[in-house]
Amino acid sequence: MRLRTLPLAAASAATLLTAGALPAHAAAGPAAPRSAQEGSVGAADLLAKVTSCAQISNGTYKTDDGAPATVPVCGKNGAVFWKADMDVDCDGQRTASCNEDRDPWYQDDTAFHQSDGKPLAAESLPYVVVPGSSSIWNYAGAGIKGGGVVAVVYGNKVEYAVVGDTGPTQVIGEASYATAKALGIDPDPGHGGVGSGVTYILFKNSKASPIESHSAAVTLGDQLARQFLAEN
Repeated sequence: MRLRTLPLAAASAATLLTAGALPAHAAAGPAAPRSAQEGSVGAADLLAKVTSCAQISNGTYKTDDGAPATVPVCGKNGAVFWKADMDVDCDGQRTASCNEDRDPWYQDDTAFHQSDGKPLAAESLPYVVVPGSSSIWNYAGAGIKGGGVVAVVYGNKVEYAVVGDTGPTQVIGEASYATAKALGIDPDPGHGGVGSGVTYILFKNSKASPIESHSAAVTLGDQLARQFLAEN
């Protein structure tokens, strides 16, 4: 997880548009998912349940370093949620699109690992970044864990992801390259992402097993989404 700043993100865009070289040690990864709708629960149904916020965080988060802190973490039966932007995280395994040459903030590790011990692969696995625990909010205390299932909603699309990485303690709103691509958001880690309109619904005490199985996240996520609608 990078600590993106607004000026740096803008300055990096022109450079990254011309960056195409792949480091010798990078390996091609599997294609990212391209779904428009996963599971049986529609975006409108999920969004109808998160129109108001019962704030559970002790404060609010910034969407980027240098931006005002305006985003609370909200609580619902069986889930927590927030509405923010989406910055693109390319951290984890080196692949054709996620490496030092394509991402100025690239790190070769993620907070949570695959079942074989390797970092997650941002290019192929939809995952979400949660803020590191702080006085603002402790994700673990709210029943959120690595591998926990997340419904990410953008426009009329629902993408199921897992909690895969942690980030700065004061910034919120980031997901993997694969998540952005599946939702039709520009996945470029330098100039991609979207400035608003993304809703993240994290299901409490859930865990996709293994964490690297997107199909496991979709199966469990659809079940939990239907339960979420019934209980809220």
